[in-house]
Amino acid sequence: MLPRLVVCTSLIATALLATGAAWGQNYPNRPIRIVSAEVGGGADFVARLVGEGITSALGQQVVIENRPSGVIPPETVAKSKPDGYTILVYGSTVWLLPLMRADVPYDPIRDFAAITMATSAPNILVVHPSTQINSVKELITIAKARPGELNYSSAGAGSAIHLAAELFKAMAGVNIMRVPYKGTAPALNDLIAGAVQLSFPNAATAMPHVNSGRLRALAVTSAKPSAFAPGVPTVAASGVPGYEASAPSGVYAPAQTPPAIIDQLNKAIVAHLNKPAIKERLFKSGVEGVGNSPAEFGALMKSEMVRMGKVIKDAGIHEE
Repeated sequence: MLPRLVVCTSLIATALLATGAAWGQNYPNRPIRIVSAEVGGGADFVARLVGEGITSALGQQVVIENRPSGVIPPETVAKSKPDGYTILVYGSTVWLLPLMRADVPYDPIRDFAAITMATSAPNILVVHPSTQINSVKELITIAKARPGELNYSSAGAGSAIHLAAELFKAMAGVNIMRVPYKGTAPALNDLIAGAVQLSFPNAATAMPHVNSGRLRALAVTSAKPSAFAPGVPTVAASGVPGYEASAPSGVYAPAQTPPAIIDQLNKAIVAHLNKPAIKERLFKSGVEGVGNSPAEFGALMKSEMVRMGKVIKDAGIHEE
């Protein structure tokens, strides 16, 4: 009986592989839907570029479906048929939201197949010039000498600014106080006005204010120096080894989407993201094109859920 079981199992596996290959050969033969956030936002911009790449490489129309930010876009895709005709272009909210809410109706790992990380945007640690702080080491020294006295402006709970600051607090061992705002713009405006001492805004957004002298840049939050902030060192190289924070966006399909389709989508999107003209468009919008393999992006999601999950838990961060 055992040899027969082995043969049957082998035949089943062969049939499954053949089915996956057939899916890839016949795909796509109708329009593809990309679900993303509201029109005009960063995710919508990236979704439209991704759509361009898919249409160019695979020859099918792409329809962008904009939904309200939050749980709705990923939930929509998680519950869609895994046939490659519905995909998601969204930020790290996909995997961070379940760490901040107990009622999220999907599991980031179980319910999605990673296609590629599309973009990444570094933040930048900036201070108001009145602080007389000129480096990360000086900031840490002052913050330790005056615990709870320095304030940082932050957008909503779990935003890139908030998480970058809380990660810094944890890794540098300092106590700086969060002042929450309803969005990035008011958080940055109050920093410029001197109402708070520091913040971790998007690098591309903050650099014009650095160049004008209204803010002082101490370090970028990315693992490597950023073209958005020429000459500015990283936080990791400035006294907090291992520190890294950014705001990524990615492309996802429903779990169980055939690997052949995932591969087709990945190749089409990554090739488009690597075009010089597209890299320039992304850079002008304040983000850097990435484009990696499904395995690399899936591994990143898992590691970030562990790493940032600890920060979120220790800081008691919940969606506001």
